[in-house]
Amino acid sequence: MTGATDSDGEAAEDVRRPSVAAVARDRRVWLILAVVAGLLVCCCSAVVGALIALSSGLLAA
Repeated sequence: MTGATDSDGEAAEDVRRPSVAAVARDRRVWLILAVVAGLLVCCCSAVVGALIALSSGLLAA
């Protein structure tokens, strides 16, 4: 045995990886992207709101 094999005994080079379109159809990918985007929006809006409040003098630093 000289080449790497997967669990089925086939050569690892012969195993096809799923295409980008097939991965994009997976709902879990979209769910993870939505959660990350939501967290990013919430964190950025909180930082921007705090900076605006500090610059307008609403919060005493």
